[in-house]
Amino acid sequence: MADFFEKWKSGLAKTSKVAFGQLATLLGATEITGKTWEDLETLLIQADIGIETITEILESLRLIVRDQGLIYSQELSAALQAELRARLDPSPVLKWENKPSVIMVVGVNGSGKTTTIAKLGQRFQSEGRTLLFGAADTFRAAAVDQLQVWGDRLKVDVIAGAPESDPGAVAFNAVQSGVARSLDLVIIDTAGRLHTRFNLMEELKKVDRVIGKALPGAPHAVWLVLDATTGQNALQQAKAFKEAVGVTGVILAKLDSSARGGMAFAIQRELRLPILFAGLGEKPEDLIPFDPDAFVRGILSQ
Repeated sequence: MADFFEKWKSGLAKTSKVAFGQLATLLGATEITGKTWEDLETLLIQADIGIETITEILESLRLIVRDQGLIYSQELSAALQAELRARLDPSPVLKWENKPSVIMVVGVNGSGKTTTIAKLGQRFQSEGRTLLFGAADTFRAAAVDQLQVWGDRLKVDVIAGAPESDPGAVAFNAVQSGVARSLDLVIIDTAGRLHTRFNLMEELKKVDRVIGKALPGAPHAVWLVLDATTGQNALQQAKAFKEAVGVTGVILAKLDSSARGGMAFAIQRELRLPILFAGLGEKPEDLIPFDPDAFVRGILSQ
């Protein structure tokens, strides 16, 4: 358990240092004043938690101070931790009731999508599941090559097409191959999409529909990979993808490289989507299921 928390603490070091580095000083032995609230608000803004969430947290803390008769700033520490934790849902237990279950993975260019897919593949493989990858990012040869390298490393087949071929056709073939082989999972990589480009998002919708034709009811999950270093800016991306293809869960990549880990709170509040996994390092084993308790402890650790 200690090693588990140390991984979270290490992975969230930037957010903890940059955003919450002054917390110990702020929540010291001084009396709670107007400046205490101002400084706490500034600290939460730096963490990229989101204005609406910050407002709710501060209002709740003021009520606690009033109702419990708190006087000193240090008495706010436990209450703040509880308030932050209350705003995060636990990562759901993944249940794969279909064979194969099809996961479509989406996100903008540079979000870490293809690497995340490879890490997911290794995780599921270690759980004893059989799978294949569908390389439907046909417009970026490097993405197909990257996925193929990972496939070779993991001994996972990669279904790909010719460069600039129809991504829907690749996705269709991948799903049909998964069905024919009675595999547990088919993970479809899609081309990075700028959420502001209408035509590109329409094409993503087409891939989604084609997957459903290959296997009615599929995709069974649509996961959005968000680059944690972009902070609140990722919210607009997430809203567009959710509207276009019905995103069912979020993966926070590059959390270890970000000082904006507070975006997790905004994702839960604004999108009502579960955070499934967090990227806490470069290694495949550093993509781990999101743990709200460890996350909050990690960002508050000094």
